[in-house]
Amino acid sequence: MTNDLTDNLFSLIKSLSPSEKRQFSLYVGRIGVNTDSKFLNLFKVMTKLKKYNEKEILLKTKISKQQLSNVKAHLYKQILISLRLNPAHQSIPVQIREQFDFAYILYRKGLYKQSLKLLDKIKGQALEYEEKNLAYEILELEKIIESQYITRSIENRAESLIQQTRDLSDLNLISSKLSNLSLQLYAIFLKMGYARTQEEADSIRNYFYQSLPEYKIKNIGFREKLWLYKAHLWFSFITQDFLACYRYSMKWIDLFNEHKHLVSIHPVSYLKGNHYLLESLFYLNHTNLFEKTLKNLEGMLKDAKIPDDDNIKALAFLYLYSNKLNLRFMQGNFSNGDVLVEKIQKRVKKYKDRIDEHHIMVFYYKIACLYFGDGNNKKCIEFLNKIINNKSLEMREDLMCFARILSLVAHYEAGLDYHLDRLVKSTYKFLIKMNDLHEVQKEMIRFLRNLPEVSPLEIKDEFKKLHSKLKEYEDHPYERRAFLYLDILSWLESKIENRPVADVIAEKVALVSR
Repeated sequence: MTNDLTDNLFSLIKSLSPSEKRQFSLYVGRIGVNTDSKFLNLFKVMTKLKKYNEKEILLKTKISKQQLSNVKAHLYKQILISLRLNPAHQSIPVQIREQFDFAYILYRKGLYKQSLKLLDKIKGQALEYEEKNLAYEILELEKIIESQYITRSIENRAESLIQQTRDLSDLNLISSKLSNLSLQLYAIFLKMGYARTQEEADSIRNYFYQSLPEYKIKNIGFREKLWLYKAHLWFSFITQDFLACYRYSMKWIDLFNEHKHLVSIHPVSYLKGNHYLLESLFYLNHTNLFEKTLKNLEGMLKDAKIPDDDNIKALAFLYLYSNKLNLRFMQGNFSNGDVLVEKIQKRVKKYKDRIDEHHIMVFYYKIACLYFGDGNNKKCIEFLNKIINNKSLEMREDLMCFARILSLVAHYEAGLDYHLDRLVKSTYKFLIKMNDLHEVQKEMIRFLRNLPEVSPLEIKDEFKKLHSKLKEYEDHPYERRAFLYLDILSWLESKIENRPVADVIAEKVALVSR
């Protein structure tokens, strides 16, 4: 057996809850001869292992080295079958597919009327729960049966099936094009972040509108609208139109409010919609509404409609704690963050197999910003180094760039400026390589490069000059993205006024909240 399949089996076993392990034992034990089977013994041994150890497995089971590969494959399959039978995993799509399999068996046995009756029933379910790909498969089987055994149960049966197929085919095509567009935009955002120039924004805009399929909003259903809103949301994020982000995330959530029975079917999309609403409010700086929405998200995670499974737990952690950090930034609350950071690190470790590296690096950047705001620059540098030294990360080039900029500032603040010149040069080279050297970055690099030569008596004037230059870019459509990652202006104001950066930000928050 390949290492991949070995790892997959071990991680699958480790992901099982106590109740799932009990059910598997009961499922296997339903046939007496299985109670002493090799695959069950392998399961018991692997359950107790903290790390995969083939020597220990061979020692504690009667499985030979030659047999092990096949026994593992069989065990993997049996666990999946057991999980499929578990009521906790019996979602509507799984139930419909199971009934579809039953209908196919009835058809193969020549029980056409029984098969068609079952197919008609589950087709209605599939359409009610927006499982249109499944509905299309059901229609195709109905047509096969009708072409072989004309029931004459409904007048114009053939025409009805043909029209249903056409309608579903059109909707499935629209859905496919919208999902492709949404996924491509998400991939672009993960790769480069926000549009950096007018040329990039125009290129994204052209791609978006050229790729949008033709549709009439009154003719499309929940699934198609969901993909449509997702595509618009990613387009708006990339082009930094945060008001449109807010608008489409609200459309996304309202869609679920209109179809409440689909929340339990698509809980991930429901939670994502709420997360992106929070992201939009963060960038629009609506603190009070953000705090209220975050509390609503915490409450809805306790709703019975949201499944309590490993996938949801990992996403709940990701969305809740990312936005808890954002709330602190919005409130200018940077102190006493160690407890929050410790919780995040524990959960990152717990869910590391379910959270991609990109999101982990975003956490590290936010934590670095939290420590920077609190004046703990050494801790800030520690978390930034986790990003800077990550050679495998090929996503969010903008995150990599601003991690280096913040690291320069943190080194200066920490008094670690004896090798600042070397850091400035390496950062400059990196920004050029990434094609991310814009006016804000240029001014920061120039300022930090000249710092060692500035007299302590003149340093405040230099801070004022830099502040004046950067203030010009605060509302620039593309230069302003620098301020989305690092509140450089508040830091400069803190240096000019000789007070903590947290106080400056908190004061700005209070003014906005009035």
